[in-house]
Amino acid sequence: MRQLEYFVAVAEERSFTRAAARLHVSQPGISAQIRRLERELGQELLDRSARGTGLTKVGAAVLPYARAALEAAAGARLAVDEMTGLLRGQVAIGTIPSCPALDLPGLLAGFHKAHPAVEVTLREATSAALVDDLRAGLLDLAFAALTPATPAGLSTHDVTDERVVAAVAPDGPLAGVTTITVAGLRDQALISLPPGTGLRWCLEEACAAAGFRPRVAFEAGDPEMVARLAGQGLGVAVLPESVAAAHAGELRPIVVTGPEMRGRIALTWRSEGPITPAARALLQLAVLTLRAPRAGSGAL
Repeated sequence: MRQLEYFVAVAEERSFTRAAARLHVSQPGISAQIRRLERELGQELLDRSARGTGLTKVGAAVLPYARAALEAAAGARLAVDEMTGLLRGQVAIGTIPSCPALDLPGLLAGFHKAHPAVEVTLREATSAALVDDLRAGLLDLAFAALTPATPAGLSTHDVTDERVVAAVAPDGPLAGVTTITVAGLRDQALISLPPGTGLRWCLEEACAAAGFRPRVAFEAGDPEMVARLAGQGLGVAVLPESVAAAHAGELRPIVVTGPEMRGRIALTWRSEGPITPAARALLQLAVLTLRAPRAGSGAL
């Protein structure tokens, strides 16, 4: 199995040096093991030339079988772990940078206590980047801010679900307005989170349905900064309702209609393809911990 692993790594990296770095072993050790494999099979698998390392015709024919053998061995290991109740492996999880409604450190601490042999990696990014990484298989799970429509190929469990509102300074021109249509935002200087965030998706989708592009005068990566900018009279903030309510002395919330804008933070994972036992265990724990959607995320 080690010989097959080394062969696949060299074939994919097209370099003994890069394969050795990837597997954290010495280059002479990889070369020696692959030579033994070639002697056993009676054919050269790799074309070692000055231009680089490539596959021979025999090597190209052997490569899919080598990969299948490694996958079968990994599957056998996972099956044994599941039968014995021991989880190993890795789980890659992503999250938006600010999510006060979710106790992610507490969730991961509980998972680590139950499954100490599982290595968990955590990455922060915008919701758009998290969705792309989920689809590419770079992440197993992600807490992403989404519009009401779930992205294709993904499944979700809502953590928060709340209305997105407009908010202005108490002395602003719209301070006496309690409701406004999406079309009414056409000529307003808006303050929003940047592209790729769930709140920006909500705004752009609503404006596109009304036939225009939003005029965003200021962008900030933190909802609190968006609120503070609006409080200084610099424009109309587009915020989760809970954030606007938290700044009641500085902002006047305005309900947006035609259509109403809503955003949510959801635990998200691929709906198609296999999920490792370790990722499944973390998903189950998260769903149990986050039984019911709550308002008040502040991080859409």
